[in-house]
Amino acid sequence: MEWIILALLVGLAGYGIVIYNGLVALRNRVRNGFSQIDVQLQRRYDLIPNLVDIAKGYMAHERETLEAVIAARNRAQSAAQRAAGAAGDVAGTPGAGAVGELASAEAALGGLLTRFFALAEAYPDLKANQNMAQLQEELASTENRIAFARQAYNDAVMAYNTRREQFPDSLVANSFNFAAAELWQLENAEARQAPRVSFGKP
Repeated sequence: MEWIILALLVGLAGYGIVIYNGLVALRNRVRNGFSQIDVQLQRRYDLIPNLVDIAKGYMAHERETLEAVIAARNRAQSAAQRAAGAAGDVAGTPGAGAVGELASAEAALGGLLTRFFALAEAYPDLKANQNMAQLQEELASTENRIAFARQAYNDAVMAYNTRREQFPDSLVANSFNFAAAELWQLENAEARQAPRVSFGKP
C-alpha cells in the first residue's frame, strides 16, 4: 500500500513538473513575442525624429504638428520601456495594463503620423526629397513588421492564457504565480490601420 501511495505521489509530482515546464515555455514565447514588437517599435522611434528633421525645412508653418509627433513618439517610447520592464517581473509577462498603455500611446502616435503625412502631401519639394522617400520606405517596412509582430505576440498570449486557465494547469499556474498576459488590442477602428507613409500613391 505504501508503495502505491509513493508511486502516486511521484507520478503527481512528475505531472506537475511537466505542466510547470509547459507554462514556462509558453510564457517565454509571450516574452519573446513582446521583445520582437519592442525591437520594431524602437526602429520606428529612431526613424521618426529623422522624418521630422527633414520636414522642418519644408513645413515651417506646421511646427505644432511636428512637435506633437515628437511628443507622441516620446510618450510611446516611454510606455514601451515600462511594458518591457513589466515583462521582467516575477510573473514574467508584460501585463497589468502595461500593454494596454502602450497600445493607447501607439494609437495616438499613429494618428499623428497619419496627420503628418497628410499635411506633407501639400509640400511638393518635401515629396521629392530623396532622404524623405527613403525614410518613408523604411517606415512602411517597419509598420508591416510591427503588425506581424503584434499578431505573433497575441497568438502567443492566447496560447499561454488558455493553458494557464485550464485544469489542472491552473493549479500549477496559481501556485507559481503565472499571471495572465495582456493582449495587444487597439481601441478604435482608425488605430487598426497603419499610418499611410507614401506620397502620391492611392
